Amino acid sequence: MVDHMAFRRSDRTALRVAAILIITGIVVAALAGLLHPEGADANDHPAAFGIYADSGIWTAVHLAQFVGIAVLIAGLGALFFALDPRRGPQLWLNRAALLAAIVALALYGVLQAVDGVALKQAVDAWAAAPAAEKAGRFASAETVRWLEWAVRSYHSFVFGAALILFGATVAATRRVTRAIGYLMALSGVAYFAQGWILGMTGFSSANSIPTLLGIVLVVAWAIWLLVDALRARVAQQEAADVEALV
Repeated sequence: MVDHMAFRRSDRTALRVAAILIITGIVVAALAGLLHPEGADANDHPAAFGIYADSGIWTAVHLAQFVGIAVLIAGLGALFFALDPRRGPQLWLNRAALLAAIVALALYGVLQAVDGVALKQAVDAWAAAPAAEKAGRFASAETVRWLEWAVRSYHSFVFGAALILFGATVAATRRVTRAIGYLMALSGVAYFAQGWILGMTGFSSANSIPTLLGIVLVVAWAIWLLVDALRARVAQQEAADVEALV
């Protein structure tokens, strides 16, 4: 059971801000993802690179995805302040979670620079190259693609660690419903699985289940967090009404 009355006013505000930012980040990233050019197996590089070269919105889509994740990470930063443990292991869990989230954002920025800018330039150069240069240009594009695998893999590991650490802090502090912390930790495990598969086989079908599971779990705990934030607001208003009557 969560006692929303135990929140300070600043904690309740931070919780609402966290929930709103996380949901907003998910929506922005999802909408950008819907515009991502598809039509070929991502591990079929000749086919995939041809689609990427034909795209006129590739860089814009990846920039929008970065904005979405940046907003989500900002929400985790607000959650850091909402949880606000003052001492003991909970304090260090919370700090480690925030640090991991910041590193994850930095890695995601590198990822989108590699994918949204470097890979686009490489596939454009390959598509436009004369026949004698195509093999060399294709090899360069594949090298960029493999670099993308590497950065995305490590981003998944670090982002997964951030979710696990935040989940542990949520469960330990009980500032919000404890089960939210368990779902956060499970979503972190799903990202760990994604990171491992990406590092081993790239964008293979083996990553479908961990990716889907990660998305479903993140959406689930984010919505639950928003519900808890709204309940905290209601509790705050009820307390104010009682004080007004006294």
